Amino acid sequence: MKRVYIACALTCLVLLGVIIGCFRLLNLSSGRHGLKIGFVYDNDESTPYTYNFSLAKDALEKKYGDRVTIFTCSNVLDDQMEEPIRELTAKGCDIIFFNGYSELVMALAPEYPSVQFCQTSYMDMYGKTVPENYHTFKGEAYQGRYVSGIAAGMKIKQLISEGSIAEDQAIVGFVAAFPTSEVISGYTAFLLGVRSVVPQAVMHVRYTGTWSSYAQEKSAAQQLIKSGCVVISQHTDTIGPAIACEEASQSKPVYFVGFNQSMSEVAPGSSLVTARICWEPYVLSAVEALMTNKKIESVVSGRIHGTDVSAGFEKGWVEMIDLNLQVASPGTQEAMDSAIEQLKRGKTDFVFRGDYTGVNPNNPKDTCDLSGGYIENKNTSFPLFNYILKDIITIDQ
Repeated sequence: MKRVYIACALTCLVLLGVIIGCFRLLNLSSGRHGLKIGFVYDNDESTPYTYNFSLAKDALEKKYGDRVTIFTCSNVLDDQMEEPIRELTAKGCDIIFFNGYSELVMALAPEYPSVQFCQTSYMDMYGKTVPENYHTFKGEAYQGRYVSGIAAGMKIKQLISEGSIAEDQAIVGFVAAFPTSEVISGYTAFLLGVRSVVPQAVMHVRYTGTWSSYAQEKSAAQQLIKSGCVVISQHTDTIGPAIACEEASQSKPVYFVGFNQSMSEVAPGSSLVTARICWEPYVLSAVEALMTNKKIESVVSGRIHGTDVSAGFEKGWVEMIDLNLQVASPGTQEAMDSAIEQLKRGKTDFVFRGDYTGVNPNNPKDTCDLSGGYIENKNTSFPLFNYILKDIITIDQ
């Protein structure tokens, strides 16, 4: 009888081991069941840039539900980044996403090797040595800028054909925060998109000296409109330029092209279309990587440069939203789709190409000849085109 009991006990132990092993395998295959995630915003969700970034947080909540616990810190200035980082790590966050440009993120990452720090890229990361748990990412915005320029060009062409403006009035304006390569790359791609439809088009740019100021952005747009611009776009964070266009369009043709967030509600009579960077693909993939105990860059689908990743239309990292059919010129959707299809196929060298010479605003001796083309985001997710095109782009003071 004792032998029977021993045999039964051994059998139970073996079964218990099998059950535990199966449970572990099941747990490994299904991933982690409790992940803490932090988001640190440089502004709040009332601004287009942060609102657009927060859509990734919403996508996480929708996909994972109670499998994730999300903490959010808003209105964090770059030089105030240390406190929220330490707060979120103290709460046990496994991964933290940042849409600000603070260098403190990379500096503090080594102190928390078990936490993954994922920041929107703010400088050229090519060849740089970074902590293993520090990652950068960004959608290739120039693609959306170029396509939105096509929409603007189609409208200008319509205005010219209808006699609303003369050919020499094909002027677009751009409200810009700072003369960084990211901003310059974006507005240059926008203008080149316009010129693919209206070759004589030129651009006026006004810098605000701040990323987020409704009053300054609206004022800059109003000044551009007074100088004759018929289409305005922006790389700033408020709805000010869209409001300026909507108010002006009551008396003369002025149209607006958005970035990050649709402006059709605040500017229904002037908004043409919006290009947005989609942060969801990267954020969802990064979290999936942690859920399945994998390296982030092995799961994210894009152009991988170490721990830096970028992608465009082909991976859903850039998209066009809310083409206003009541305002846009007929044929605009088809024209945009044609360009998007080329970009999806990997043909990108046509964007920064033409009989143009660019001049580095920080060094006039540094020029760029675009006759042979320029490939943006070739080795890094951060845009590097930093040249003002001679004769067709004017920086207003």
